[in-house]
Order: sequence, then C-alpha cells, then structure tokens
Amino acid sequence: MSKDYYITTTLPYVNADPHIGFALEIVQADVLARYKKSEGFNVVFNTGTDEHGLKIYRRAVEEGKDPKKYVDEHAAKFEKLKKALNLSYTDFIRTTDPHHIKAAQKFWKLCDKNGDIYKKNYQIKYCVGCELEKTESELVDNCCPIHPNLKLEIIEEENYFFRFSRYQDKLLQLYEKYPDFVVPDFRLNEIKQFVKGGLQDFSISRVKEKLPWGVPVPGDETQVMYVWFDALINYISTLGWPFVADAPLIKPSKFELYWGTKEKPNAVQVAGKDNLRQQSAMWQAMLMSAGLPSSRKIMIHGFITSNGQKMSKSLGNVVDPYEVVEKYGTDALRYWLLAKADPFEDSDFTWEKFKKDYNSDLANGLGNLVARVAKLAEKIGFEVVQKTEIFDLSVKEKLEEYEFNEAIDIIWVDIAALDKRINEVQPWKLEEEKLKEFLSETTVKIRSIALSLKPFLPETAEKIEKQFTGSNIKSSQPLFPRAA
Repeated sequence: MSKDYYITTTLPYVNADPHIGFALEIVQADVLARYKKSEGFNVVFNTGTDEHGLKIYRRAVEEGKDPKKYVDEHAAKFEKLKKALNLSYTDFIRTTDPHHIKAAQKFWKLCDKNGDIYKKNYQIKYCVGCELEKTESELVDNCCPIHPNLKLEIIEEENYFFRFSRYQDKLLQLYEKYPDFVVPDFRLNEIKQFVKGGLQDFSISRVKEKLPWGVPVPGDETQVMYVWFDALINYISTLGWPFVADAPLIKPSKFELYWGTKEKPNAVQVAGKDNLRQQSAMWQAMLMSAGLPSSRKIMIHGFITSNGQKMSKSLGNVVDPYEVVEKYGTDALRYWLLAKADPFEDSDFTWEKFKKDYNSDLANGLGNLVARVAKLAEKIGFEVVQKTEIFDLSVKEKLEEYEFNEAIDIIWVDIAALDKRINEVQPWKLEEEKLKEFLSETTVKIRSIALSLKPFLPETAEKIEKQFTGSNIKSSQPLFPRAA
C-alpha cells in the first residue's frame, strides 16, 4: 500500500463569501487528511480558489474593480478559513497563479495533440451560476434547478470543443474497474446512467472580446479557456505538473507519488453533488485525453439547506461559518458538520438545532464528563497513570467509508457509557484507594476518547490530552460553556 496520500477539495468561486456548505466539504477533507497522517501517511491536502469565469468577471465589473484586484480581495476570505476552521491543508492554489496558467495551457496542448479539441459554431442555453450549458432534460420550468432565480442565457458563438463523446466506453470501463470510484454508490450509479445515455462534446473556450478574464488559449489570442476546463487542472498543477519533467528530478516525482500512475491512481477528491458530472466524467475524460492517470476515488456530499430552503443571498438565509465560529468556537462548528450533517445527503441547519446539539452533546456531554473526572482527580491529587491509548478501530472503519457521522456516534456512545458508569459507581463516595483505582481506569478511557477525537475536533482533543497528562490533573475552564 502506498504511504503517500493526496486529497483535494473543489475550488470555490470567489464571487461570494465562504458559506457553511463549503465549510462542510473542507472540514470533511481535513478529517481524512488528519486521520491518514496519524496512520503514518505522507499527506498532501489541496484546496484553493477558482478565479476565472463569466460570473466573476461580471461581479468585478459591477463593483467597478479590476478582475485581478477583485479576486485577490475575495481569495483572502477563503484563505482565512484555515485558522477559523483549524484546517491542516498543505497547499492553497489559486487559478490565477502563473504556474497554474502554464499548466492549463500545457494540458490544452496535450488534448489538442490527441485530436480532442476542435472549433465550431454553436448555440446553447447557459447557466451563469453553474458556469455550465444546460440541456432541455436538465431544466425545470425552463430554469436551472440549482439556480432557479437566474435567467438562462443563450450563447451563440464560435468556440473550441472537447471531444467528450469519444470517452463514453473508457469512462464506463473506469467505473467498472473501480467499483468504489464514486462514493456513495448511488452517485456512482447516477454518473453511470449519465454516461450510458451518451455524451455530448462540450465547449472549452469563450470569445475573449466578450470575456477577457480567463486563461489564454494557446495559439489563439481571440479565445480564453472555459472556466471548468481551466479550474479542474488545479488538482495536478498544485503537484508541480507538468514541470516535474522539465528538469532532472529524483524519481518518482511529487506528481507520481501523490497523483499516482495509470496502474495505481492515488488521488482522492471531495466534491458536492452539483459537481458530480464535472469531477467524475468531464475531468476523467480530460485526463484520459492528456494521457494522464485518472483520479482514484471521488466522495460526493450533499448540500446544507437553511430552514429547509437552499441557501441564497436573495433569501437572506446564507449561514456564515465565521459567525458560527465567533459565537460557539471552531470545534463546535466542526462537530455539527461532522456529526449532524449526513455525509452524502442534504442536511438542514437552523440556529435553534445547532444550539440544542451544542448544549446536549458538547457542553453537557463531552465537556461535562471531562470536568467531572478532572475535579475528582484534582481533589485527591491523583497522579496520572501513563498507559497506551487506543484509537477506536470501529472509528477507523467508518472513516475509511467516509461515514463521519457514524464515526462520531461511536465516540459519543463511549462518552455516554463513561458518564453512566460514573453515575452508577458514584466515585465521590469511594475510599481513596478505590477512587484512585477508578480514576486510573477512567482517565485512560478519556485519553483514548481524545485520541479518537483528534481528526474531528483537534483543538478539543489537544486540550483534553494536555489536561490528563503530567504529574497530576487539574480542573480548567469548561471545554464548551453552556449556551444560554
């Protein structure tokens, strides 16, 4: 088994502020990265920002700003998520980075050399929100179901196209070779049906006169790359592709180690359900065209709704992750995203539900347990017994299947069981020797809980470990003060 692990999120557009839906995605990826690192893997964890495209250009124009200045300001808001959500990513790529632009142009040339790029006139219905063309079968009441408030635009011009239709059989063979290529399995079935239905070549450029904000098409100054074609390449440009071949480097290269080879693809991608087609079909066909290894696995998560509705600025129901963190703390938000949001289906967020979960599971659950045991230990000057903690194997199994909520449920069952045992034993009534015996057993279990919590709530796990390590245990401030 390779001990090199590569995981990447999608790159959010910088036309809007970070929202809780993307926080879900990047926290899920962070848990997997932290878990793999704890298992001894060399981890590269990539995220970043997608900064080209029509809607970004229009937003910059609306605000009277140069597009580069506009994206610089908004990219910074996403970079700040690293501290706010306590993220462990190793790479943050922007699609305006010079090395990414060069990589996208190199990728274009490879696909062109393979005969997969051609030019033609066309007319389509186009959703600016998705930055995708829409077929009649995808529309609901002649609107994009994901962006029903945006009017579809009719685009008629001469662009370059990618021969997506050439890759139907190869994509189906890829899905057959790796039965877990897309997780969950119902998303794999969904993309299989899409591909089996026949593939249409898609446009991969725009007329520069109409959209001057994009990666220049090699050899044609009148066109810029379509945002999806450009942005998807970030997954490999961040690993140094293609420049690893430009100089004599020690082999295997970073790209080969982390992205993998055709025989052993290695990359894990995390994406939302609105990215299924782009990540698991379009991107894979592009990689095949360029002669590069496919991804190895793509985990598709659902949306987070707000009071049962899709979040939108027009409805005023967008949940700001920075606001949640400010009110309740980083690990409180991480806990809710991992424990209460379904990993694969849509989940609904309300402030009322969040507060209830915070008080019951964190303040009254984990926080109260740690405080009770620490107080008992402090009272008698209990000396910590150093024993090897165990990362729960059942938690590991759930993480390997991306079942974050079920993994956390296992930990909280242990928390509840320990709380129940304290209530039954009533250790405050025990003689000192018996109490020491009880605390010896209980503190080891608490440290084991902290160990299993590390990928999920790293700050909290570190506080618990620090409190329950050393010559003796002291009471401290509540881990999660009860919210009024």
